[in-house]
Amino acid sequence: MPLDEYKRKRDFTKTPEPAGTVKARKGRERFFCVQKHLASHLHYDLRLEHNGVLLSWAVPKGPSLDPKTKRLAMKVEDHPVAYGEFEGVIPEGYGAGIVMLWDKGTWTPEVDDVDAALKKGDLKFTLNGYKLKGSWVLVRTGGRYAGARGGGDRSWLLIKHRDDWAGDVDIVEFAPLSVKSNGDFEDILAEDTPAVWQSNRPAKGGDAGAMLATIIERAAALKSARTKDTPSGRTENTTVTKSTKKAVGRVTASKAVKRGTQSPRRPQRKK
Repeated sequence: MPLDEYKRKRDFTKTPEPAGTVKARKGRERFFCVQKHLASHLHYDLRLEHNGVLLSWAVPKGPSLDPKTKRLAMKVEDHPVAYGEFEGVIPEGYGAGIVMLWDKGTWTPEVDDVDAALKKGDLKFTLNGYKLKGSWVLVRTGGRYAGARGGGDRSWLLIKHRDDWAGDVDIVEFAPLSVKSNGDFEDILAEDTPAVWQSNRPAKGGDAGAMLATIIERAAALKSARTKDTPSGRTENTTVTKSTKKAVGRVTASKAVKRGTQSPRRPQRKK
């Protein structure tokens, strides 16, 4: 069954992720999303709605708008369509970490038969999201690409086609924030009290571990700034001012320019 592997890997008494069901919808225009996921490593999960589920690929370095840049995309288990709006903290177990809804929109196949294209290992499609637009292709590599692990069927490449939306803008750096909450990882973490604050941290070393340590520190400061003691000894939420966020998180003024819902201007192609 389509979601058996997804459900087998998760304990829904512990994770806030949706259990979900298979929900097939008609029409060529379908939902897509990209979720930025800090787990044992930072990566981006591309999800395309098809036959009632979200086909999913983990893209370690995130999408690139440069057609010359081929990004490794590892095929993972199908996810329920409801997962496409998920943003939050997975406290423990499979995928433990912070999930951001980095982009979403619709996708349209550029082939008549999606299943045949997937079987062939060459799926061409058009994205219409907040950040990702235009024509793309997913090409299966057979495991012959540097960094690929697991079976040959899992290893794909995500490549941008040359069109008006291609260019040398580093989209993951230009627009790093959530299209759902307009926040960064620390803002998402500050809204929760998961186990990753204290123990069982998903990233225990390397760049991801250092990133998580910084995020936890910022989130703790943001959470502290949002609460104050009342005469009764209870805490209540308070609004975080821009000056407080700047002092606490040091997320720099460039964050205001890199709003999560801002698409870059149509890049100029190199001559």
